[in-house]
Amino acid sequence: MEFAKVGGVQIGLMVLGLIIFLFAPLIIAIVWTVKKKERFTTILIGAATFIVFALILEKSIQNVLVFPSQMGLPLHGAAKFLNARPILWALVLGLFPGVFEETGRLVAFKTVLRKRKNRETGISYGIGHGGIEVMLILGLTYITNIAYAVMINTGVYGNLIAQAAALAPEQVEQGYTVAAQLAAFSAWDLAIGVVERIFAFMFHTGASILVFYACKDKKKFWLYPLAILLHTAMDSLAGLKMAGVIEISPVMMEVVVAVFGLATFFGAYFLLYRKDSEKGKTV
Repeated sequence: MEFAKVGGVQIGLMVLGLIIFLFAPLIIAIVWTVKKKERFTTILIGAATFIVFALILEKSIQNVLVFPSQMGLPLHGAAKFLNARPILWALVLGLFPGVFEETGRLVAFKTVLRKRKNRETGISYGIGHGGIEVMLILGLTYITNIAYAVMINTGVYGNLIAQAAALAPEQVEQGYTVAAQLAAFSAWDLAIGVVERIFAFMFHTGASILVFYACKDKKKFWLYPLAILLHTAMDSLAGLKMAGVIEISPVMMEVVVAVFGLATFFGAYFLLYRKDSEKGKTV
């Protein structure tokens, strides 16, 4: 099978994106820890917590409940119930990251980070949480896209799709879709991805500050459910788009992420972080 070749400019943009998404979070983490004299282990704990609570626990349970076909399971009653109610489906889809990721923060601050009371701890955790998300999810996506581009240009991709078509004819259409997207990849696509990750990174940092103070001060524990609510609302809007309930352009979707990211980060920063004068030692 023949597919449109992926140009050198497109491959170059993908390589640039890979470099940005892999190294930018690491650079931010290093600069922050050096400037604030923070322990790098706090950032590593944030990253590890994201992997355990978001990638392992959240995705496993979510796939079984909402996307059983991805696990090779038949469509069970709960999945049928949700699929028949797209608004509820979208809300549940947003609730998973809201509950699991914010609970992950809560568990981390209540256990391994419980003795780290200085205000920088919340931001350090957020850098680890948001940074590893960028590195693993978008970094791996760009690695995969570059590999596909090389396979398309060398003819390997066409041979694989032709072989797959004998067993699953629908793979042909998917193959053409992927190839077309890679061939049309532009600087605008890269810019959209970068901007989205910046605001998502800000959201994760702001949410981490919220949950940090929910754990630090019992009177502010309400900040933990607030973080869940904000996270769920943001991701549910994406779910409504996926379910076809609302029509929203990619640019407007980025505006939504920007609003949540900016509001969460600056709200937490100015109302909590800036007002905290306590400078306890990290341990």
